[in-house]
Amino acid sequence: MSTTSPPAPAPTTTWVDRYFHISERGSSISQEIRGGLATFFTMAYIVVLNPLIIGTQADSTGAFLGGGDVPHAMKLVAAGTALIAGIMTILMGVYANYPLALAAGLGLNAFVAFGVAKLPGMTWADAMGLVVLEGVIILLLVLTGFRRAVLRAVPAQLKTAISVGIGLFITVVGLVDAGVVRKAVGGPLGELGVGGFLAGWPMFVFVTGLFLIFGLYVLNVRGAILYGIAATTLLAVLVEAIFNVGGQTDATGKIVNPTGWGLNIPSWPTSVFSVPDFSLFGHFNLLGSFEKVGVVSAVLLIFTLMLADFFDTMGTMVAVGAEAGLLDENGDPPNSQRILVVDSIAAAAGGIGGVSSNTSYIESTAGVGEGARTGLASVVTGLLFLAATFLSPLVAVVPYEAATPALILVGFLMMQQVREIDWTDLEIAIPAFLTIVVMPFTYSISAGIGAGFVMYLFLKLVKGKVREIHPLMWIVGLLFVVYFAMDPIKGWLGV
Repeated sequence: MSTTSPPAPAPTTTWVDRYFHISERGSSISQEIRGGLATFFTMAYIVVLNPLIIGTQADSTGAFLGGGDVPHAMKLVAAGTALIAGIMTILMGVYANYPLALAAGLGLNAFVAFGVAKLPGMTWADAMGLVVLEGVIILLLVLTGFRRAVLRAVPAQLKTAISVGIGLFITVVGLVDAGVVRKAVGGPLGELGVGGFLAGWPMFVFVTGLFLIFGLYVLNVRGAILYGIAATTLLAVLVEAIFNVGGQTDATGKIVNPTGWGLNIPSWPTSVFSVPDFSLFGHFNLLGSFEKVGVVSAVLLIFTLMLADFFDTMGTMVAVGAEAGLLDENGDPPNSQRILVVDSIAAAAGGIGGVSSNTSYIESTAGVGEGARTGLASVVTGLLFLAATFLSPLVAVVPYEAATPALILVGFLMMQQVREIDWTDLEIAIPAFLTIVVMPFTYSISAGIGAGFVMYLFLKLVKGKVREIHPLMWIVGLLFVVYFAMDPIKGWLGV
């Protein structure tokens, strides 16, 4: 009779666990849900901010999006922004299985509103047509393998520098959005608060949230970021109810109350439900811009949009993967091809939806900081965005001052990767330094990546080590030179 013990039964897992590889990546369903919630609450501002940027601006013909007035345009943009963000973020989770959320890209939307739609003869439909074309071109570059090949051609330590630079960038974004750092008139690049002081109740809310989130984090409290955002939002609502602080700006965007709330006024809405209007969907004219501004100008506009989108996403996906511990030995995230496919589709989808190019959001690191490691977190974030199409009044309760402390914490976590750079190797240290510092100072991920790439190529050329450089790095470097020299090139071409 055999005395061999029967094998232990294999641990049972749900189909959700198996599909998203949750246990395999050292996560749990509860962690993924918390991560998805944290990501949503740190980037939900886009549902309010995107309408303020593209919904309040007329095109060159004087028309607003949707053909109505400003309030009508803002309502349409808010619904469309949440819809496209929800669909594309769910697609990222289900298809690419990556904790990365997408929404209308900040910077890109401003460029579309002020640099494209206002060109002589251009309409909003023409501008969105350019966005669709940009997304289609990027998708073709992904499907041909070019975009992924570029990702693999970048030296690992430069990828680390990109992550660190993004960490500093989102820290600055958090400080600026909260009003801790503001533009100084006739002084340095920025000043502390109002007149050099942390003045006003919103600043009190931000500082309280900052200490709360860091305190919970060092105590190893699961859900520190999410709990911090929720508690600080409730504090903000209470402060507004008692002191009637109000917003910083009036209806025209002029600052009339420097110590007011930065974006949302955190008062509890009379109704949490609104019926969305998706009539902006399909509001684009694919080739209209070529007729209005000419082929050369249209191509240059597409190139500008494409280059920013192309490298912003590369930096973001690497940074998220680094923070989550998901990168391979070459510094690449899992399913990178699928991630890039979804991101490319999102760029075109934003134009089709009439809300500007959608792209990956670095605020996804807030969810990663909360424990997200798989695409299930993205599904949660996406579902919340879809719910926000009906619950936009509730989304507007969370002010900058309650959400931005999470970005400061995530910035700290990403900054820790700086130790992986060999600062004794000047050929990599100098490009890494430029990458890290240019991002926050220019408010542009692409500009930081470009500065680092161009300097890296220059130093290798000076040292006579041309053979060490991947051929694709030369192509990308030349593209960045063109990007940085876009203004004189336009002058030379007479456009």
